[in-house]
Amino acid sequence: MRWYDKLFKPKKFTLTNGKTVSQKFTRAPLILLLLLVVLIISVVVTGFSLPTLFTNFTQFWIVFADLFPPKWSYFPSVWQPLIDTIKMSFFGSFFGALCALPLAILSANNVTNSRVVNLVARFVLTIMRTLPTLVAALIATYIFGLGTFAGTVAIFIFSMSFVGKQLFEYIETVNMGAYEALIATGANAPRSFVTTIFPQILPTYLSTSLFAFEGNVRYAAILGYVGAGGIGMILNQKIGWREFQSVGMILVSLFVAVVLIETLSQQLRKYLS
Repeated sequence: MRWYDKLFKPKKFTLTNGKTVSQKFTRAPLILLLLLVVLIISVVVTGFSLPTLFTNFTQFWIVFADLFPPKWSYFPSVWQPLIDTIKMSFFGSFFGALCALPLAILSANNVTNSRVVNLVARFVLTIMRTLPTLVAALIATYIFGLGTFAGTVAIFIFSMSFVGKQLFEYIETVNMGAYEALIATGANAPRSFVTTIFPQILPTYLSTSLFAFEGNVRYAAILGYVGAGGIGMILNQKIGWREFQSVGMILVSLFVAVVLIETLSQQLRKYLS
């Protein structure tokens, strides 16, 4: 008998009434031990230092204090980059969600009965999903030049992969009865899909697209670091110049915009659900 069988194999006991019961051992201690080993290895590999973290963390509060009070007179310079950030988030999310629908249909095996097409469509979604938005924006700046168009392309790629992945998994769970009935009567697949399946997935589709949009407004703020336009460009600039009161004005403006967009998005998603 192997050593781990001795540890984890249930032991049998005979009760006074003659019945035999088994006492099972939990694997929680072994799992915790493995997690501890992985944690120790991670600390050694990454060079993490807890004393350094606590020693230098006070610098965060020093910088944070320098952000306030924000430089209110800088707001006119923040307005246009903020609008650019919202615009590229909206257009990237809109067209990404639009293009995600056909990809989701091709990925769903209950609608597209071709294993090859399913695998190719899912592979495309996987490739786009594993590409970080910041890296996509950097590549886009080399192709399309600096500016908001490169940021829009990066957000488009992320939105298409995110919405497409969520949507095709939902399509595979819908009720196919009405769809199969229409196919049996001679209706073509696209017409049957629009009539029977699309109304089922529409609320989830719109809700997921709105969720992607509200997240993209936050993500778009850092795309300026690679020259993709928007509020991230002036944020990077002011941090580099140590003009922290201007940075505070940028962050306050971005915070208000994100809160308003998320509030509107949540209300719309409640209406759709």
